[in-house]
Amino acid sequence: MDPNCPSRLVLDRVAEKWTGLVIIALAEGTLRFGELRERIGSVSPKVLSQTLKGLERDGMVRRRVYAEVPSRVEYSLTELGSSLREPIRAVQLWAEQHATSVMAARERTGD
Repeated sequence: MDPNCPSRLVLDRVAEKWTGLVIIALAEGTLRFGELRERIGSVSPKVLSQTLKGLERDGMVRRRVYAEVPSRVEYSLTELGSSLREPIRAVQLWAEQHATSVMAARERTGD
């Protein structure tokens, strides 16, 4: 629980709102920015760009720029990022199985 522990930084990255969705989308294969944004939905270009930069900085996403006109940029998971697929998938399955219960609890509390 120490805020200065390196694992805390990693947990912060993994727990970010858009990280899981990016990992799930890229688990299916390499995508361009627009394809990734379309697959995820409801994420602004700025926020998606920031998320991808953070994941790239942390070694989970690879960004490949092709010297073409117009330029082409593709994103894919690194080996490290691929190792997150199973844990993220487990959380996704849990969410799908318990979504009804969570929504019912929200209705009971007025949220």
